[in-house]
Amino acid sequence: MRSRTTRTAVAGALLVGLTLGMGACAAGDTRTKLDFFQFKGEALEDFNEIIAAFEAENPDIDVVQNQVADSETLIRTLLVKDRTPDVITLNANGNFGKLAEAGVFYDFSDEPVLDTINPGVQEILADLGTAPGEVNSLGYVNNANGIIYNREIFEAEGLEVPETWDELIALCETLTERGITPFSTSLAENWTAMPSWNGIGAYTSQDGFFDAMREEGDTVGADSPVSFEKDFPSAMEMQAQLFEYSQEGYRGASYDDSTSLFANGGAAMMLQGIWALSPVKAVNPDIDAAIFPYPVPENPADRMLVSGVDVTVTMARNTPHKEEALRFIEYLFQTDVIEEFAASQNMVPSVTDAELSDDPALQSIAPYFDAGQITGFIDHQVPGAIPLVGTVQQFLYDGDTDRALRTLDNEWRKVAARTITPDQED
Repeated sequence: MRSRTTRTAVAGALLVGLTLGMGACAAGDTRTKLDFFQFKGEALEDFNEIIAAFEAENPDIDVVQNQVADSETLIRTLLVKDRTPDVITLNANGNFGKLAEAGVFYDFSDEPVLDTINPGVQEILADLGTAPGEVNSLGYVNNANGIIYNREIFEAEGLEVPETWDELIALCETLTERGITPFSTSLAENWTAMPSWNGIGAYTSQDGFFDAMREEGDTVGADSPVSFEKDFPSAMEMQAQLFEYSQEGYRGASYDDSTSLFANGGAAMMLQGIWALSPVKAVNPDIDAAIFPYPVPENPADRMLVSGVDVTVTMARNTPHKEEALRFIEYLFQTDVIEEFAASQNMVPSVTDAELSDDPALQSIAPYFDAGQITGFIDHQVPGAIPLVGTVQQFLYDGDTDRALRTLDNEWRKVAARTITPDQED
């Protein structure tokens, strides 16, 4: 495997190609050159292998991978300059949704590849934003956000995975009584407060909560039909309750501290996502870990797994190489291709017929994908100008629910007041 330094150098070299013009061909080369904009540094080698295999089967196409670090800034720059790459991968977040709404990406509504993808994955993308009536990207691989647990500890202590909130709290009490720290957490970096906020708050935000918030706009507040102050107190208090079962000194602990503690058996669970297993396994490759969703609903059948589309694939709306770009995208979504990529990236493939790797963590979340019981990250629905992450982190320091939710409503009103949507114009 190449070192990080080597990968960075390769990525830098590839980026040079991006500045040389889109879709250009070398003199005398009759192959169609596709510019492949790729944001995920750790997937560079995987995509190199995919491209080599694709080109062997399609000798008339030359795919040039441009792996970029600050992908969100660069893709906006290229769009403004009308230099949209032919094929694009992005992380499916709120910024991606805004780009899709702007109508700059291709409409896949009538493409057969769409029928191979888990509808729940596509629903997550649709919730982020699309051009009206269109399907502007194809979910490739998904992550999972939940409670990671050490199966060896659970088995040794005769413990069961909790299916309700009361069972989860009872589990934490039992572990504490037996001298086992329930959760390895950290707050030194503010983002580590968000996985549990997303996992618990996902239930509060169902049934169009954020659509109603956007409609309410600058009148959001304690007395409006929907608001953070009105709807989120219980979710915030539940989150704080779980952090009370953390290791000593968690407020000053780093993410690396928390993953190392869990890896070494210092805690039974983590309030994180599947991405945390990479640093955990770097410390303890033999750990037996799995994931369960936050058991918030009274009825266990109503549990949902929070999942984000870690990689979504799209293409330029007006690429001059439509046929070739679609051929490459269809290859990416072949079952064997996506299975291998997902296994390498420790992710869940979006294609319904694709099988997961035998990793216990992935196998533990498979039933939720199979049943369509997945929902997106709710922080993707909150405008970036709102200091959500810092507000949640501060709340977990001081426990002041009212102040945290009042801050979020105040900031929502500020953003709404300076944002004019088409249906608000005279």
